[in-house]
Amino acid sequence: MVSLWENWRSSAGMRRGPRFDTVGGPSTYAVELTKRHATLSLTEQGADNGSMRVNLSWRMRSSDFDDGPGRRNSLRHPLRALKPQVVQSHTQGVVDVDLDLACMYELVDGSRGVVQPLGNFLGDWNSPPYVKLTGDDRFGSPSGETIYVNLDHKDEIKRLLFFVYIYDGTPAFDRTHAILTLFPSNGPRVEVNLDQRAPQARSCAVLLIEHEKDQLMVRRQVRYVYGFQSELDRLYGWGLQWGRGYKEGKV
Repeated sequence: MVSLWENWRSSAGMRRGPRFDTVGGPSTYAVELTKRHATLSLTEQGADNGSMRVNLSWRMRSSDFDDGPGRRNSLRHPLRALKPQVVQSHTQGVVDVDLDLACMYELVDGSRGVVQPLGNFLGDWNSPPYVKLTGDDRFGSPSGETIYVNLDHKDEIKRLLFFVYIYDGTPAFDRTHAILTLFPSNGPRVEVNLDQRAPQARSCAVLLIEHEKDQLMVRRQVRYVYGFQSELDRLYGWGLQWGRGYKEGKV
């Protein structure tokens, strides 16, 4: 039988628990940004300098949807049974999806632009924008796609918006399990799961990094849109001029 003292110690421990959801053990410690805990200060954990790596990895889901119109789901969400189901383009197997990691940047001097595979805008590490894309993964390999940020020049960076878009294939964010992981120079890695059901969306703003007073803050976004970069631009007020582009080897 659990004593009153043990119950009190247990509840007190929960109140003093970590602010963020954590993943893994001490050797693989990660912080997951969620709707409830959506911000983190890189400055507070001494990670606002040096090299910061941002990685996108994903794997395909099967055609078995977790949120199907089953009885269990209907009991948990009774009103969802009244909502029409979205017709999927594929009903069996996996969907051919090409996810791309990209970053819109705005520097303190007012210059703005994008780092992305489309158009071969790969950025630069040692010169503005101090953001560099290492390559384009079209197959969802374990290494995924990676962008490096040179935070030794953080005072020249006003804000960075990391986003993911589906260049080729069916608009099917709900058929992929994608994770954006930020590896700071110090402290735990930061993870954001793109696990919301958005079957018709083609782009998703995932993370916004910007200065707030004397802090460099990371803010979870996870905002799905049905268009491409220009729609994200309008949503965040970047003010860039967009045109249609193609990847090398694709038309």
